[in-house]
Amino acid sequence: MKELLWWQRGIIYQIYPRSFQDSNRDGIGDLPGIMRRLPHLVDLGVDAVWISPIYPSPMADFGYDIANYCDIDPIFGTLSDFDNLTAQLHAAGLKLILDFVPNHTSNQHPWFLESRFSLTNARRDWYIWRDPSPDGGPPNNWTSQFGGSAWELDPTTGQYYLHSFLKEQPDLNWRNHEVCKAMFDVLRFWLDRGVDGFRVDVMWLLIKDDQFRDNPPNPGYQPGAPDNQKLLSVYNSNRPETLEIVKEMRALLDTYPERVLIGEIYLPTPQLVTYYGPNLEGAQLPFNFQLLQTAWAAQPLFEMIRDYISAIPSGAWPNWVLGNHDQKRIATRIGAAQARVAAMLLLTLWGTPTIYYGEEIGMTDVPISPEEVRDPAEKNQPGLGQGRDPERTPLPWDDSPSGGFTQGKPWLKLGPDYATINVASQTVQSDSILNLYRQLITLRRKSAALEEGTVEALRFEGDVLLYERSSGDEHLAIFLNTRHDTQRIAAKTGKVILSTYLDRHDESLDTLHLRPAEGVIIQLP
Repeated sequence: MKELLWWQRGIIYQIYPRSFQDSNRDGIGDLPGIMRRLPHLVDLGVDAVWISPIYPSPMADFGYDIANYCDIDPIFGTLSDFDNLTAQLHAAGLKLILDFVPNHTSNQHPWFLESRFSLTNARRDWYIWRDPSPDGGPPNNWTSQFGGSAWELDPTTGQYYLHSFLKEQPDLNWRNHEVCKAMFDVLRFWLDRGVDGFRVDVMWLLIKDDQFRDNPPNPGYQPGAPDNQKLLSVYNSNRPETLEIVKEMRALLDTYPERVLIGEIYLPTPQLVTYYGPNLEGAQLPFNFQLLQTAWAAQPLFEMIRDYISAIPSGAWPNWVLGNHDQKRIATRIGAAQARVAAMLLLTLWGTPTIYYGEEIGMTDVPISPEEVRDPAEKNQPGLGQGRDPERTPLPWDDSPSGGFTQGKPWLKLGPDYATINVASQTVQSDSILNLYRQLITLRRKSAALEEGTVEALRFEGDVLLYERSSGDEHLAIFLNTRHDTQRIAAKTGKVILSTYLDRHDESLDTLHLRPAEGVIIQLP
């Protein structure tokens, strides 16, 4: 096997910057705050930091509505702060990945302000404008990801513009070559400042049907589900031309050494893996969200891992994610005990793992009352559980007021358990989930089998998921108990080198008693 690149060997850590560390008492995390907490990232042992959007924005969608792609919002700091952070990360041996949001801008972006000025404006075609339907309504039946029609009538010109998300987030027209050029110039701007890669927001939505055909009804729609599930997104997502755009992005990144292109793609595995490109000239890491969507039990996990690995093109590199800023936290989904098992799964599978900030201390979703809601996804469709505030709350660093996150009022409240679920407390607690993450990462760094060995002997026995990893003379077996009762299972002769309980070391065995919600790594002879 040829030598692995950093994004294949490494572990990515996602920071939601509003919630990582505040440095100026405004209650919102910022770039100097990330710099202050750099020792935590080093101690944890991760290799790259992915930062959610930090560009100038009216914050209608907390930074995913960008008004200037080539600057830093004052909430987060300055370009000088960014350069300092980049330099500090690189000096510490860490890479920096930025969020790139190419599908839409803010409606306050100068491009859109020009585009909506008149029907003949030079930038009119930079966005997607259409005449009303014969009855004066929207041009077609496409719906927004946040509910309601994806079309907004502009009274100035009498046409509708497309917005896949909020009406404050008009979609760019990626069929326009000048849009492509301008957005590729944005990538160059940040690459020239030392960025090591990009996570591309909603990559699969970039191109829309050029005939603007209505989407068909979703036969599986359940009454009471969100609006955007009523139709099958056949014509406004995953269009075949999207892969050409991704190929061009990748080609640009390849003109810089060892950069990585990551795609946010919520699609089933057969469609997801097409984003690697037919000749692996697409995204190096089309984000694999299967662990977020699969039932937490041995058999469905086995089937998902088997199907995903089987579907990856020859020569492509897999990746795994337990959580992100749009999904319920793993400890909320499966409970605190199984979250430890999930950590072992994430960090022992073949491929690049991504850790969402707070997973390393077992953070759970924080209940947000209706009057505290900040997320537009919940405000647009209240009561449907679409809000993402609960998984975006500040990271508690200690048990001081506001958890050491801020000396002001935090933009979202901390969890009621922050006095014990915090970095400082878990650092000194020998059996904490934080110390489990640190030991798993340390083991992974030392193990060629875990870094480069493929998954072998994947199977399940009852409620236990099993697989092996090998490289050269190193052979490891992983056993994960996905239930909350004891499991007795025959095991190859070997010794336990790590348990999620953090209390079994060098224990020789040939029959394995797995305690409730226990995972173990066994070194085989």
